[in-house]
Amino acid sequence: MNLFPANPLTRTGCLRGALLGIALAFAPGALAQIKVGDPFPSLQSVGFSGALPDARDKVILVDFWASWCAPCRASFPAYGRIQSEFAARGLVIVAVSVDKTPADYAAFVRRMAPPFFTALDPGQKLVREVRVPTMPTSFLVGRDGRVRYIHKGFHSGTTENELREEIEGLLAEKAG
Repeated sequence: MNLFPANPLTRTGCLRGALLGIALAFAPGALAQIKVGDPFPSLQSVGFSGALPDARDKVILVDFWASWCAPCRASFPAYGRIQSEFAARGLVIVAVSVDKTPADYAAFVRRMAPPFFTALDPGQKLVREVRVPTMPTSFLVGRDGRVRYIHKGFHSGTTENELREEIEGLLAEKAG
């Protein structure tokens, strides 16, 4: 079957185009990635082990990382500095591992000893729902529960400075 007919305006071409569109819409991975302005999925529904920090009316930085990711290793000290600077003002950091092996996750957390909440995403439920594009990716979520900024990758200095400015602005906003 030719999925790309020579003349898409023919009756057969239109039907084929419509069928291709329907097939692509329901194909695995066809769901849109979370983007700026979208509500961020509930962290409560994932089933993380341990108690999530209270995030009501707070700014949340959700970071997706992996133990094998070099930029992820660089991001953790920066997030630690950001955590110590902004936590008292209403920032919560949740670092979500995409590791498939709990031992890899646990070794990374032991080695890095982050001062913020980390969790292994059981069955990669949240990772699939958010459709994380690359490691690491962080989502900065406003008090309204909507994604305000997305950082793909981590670049020492640059990303940390951008995050500080963005967090300052979000913390200055009134809770809804």
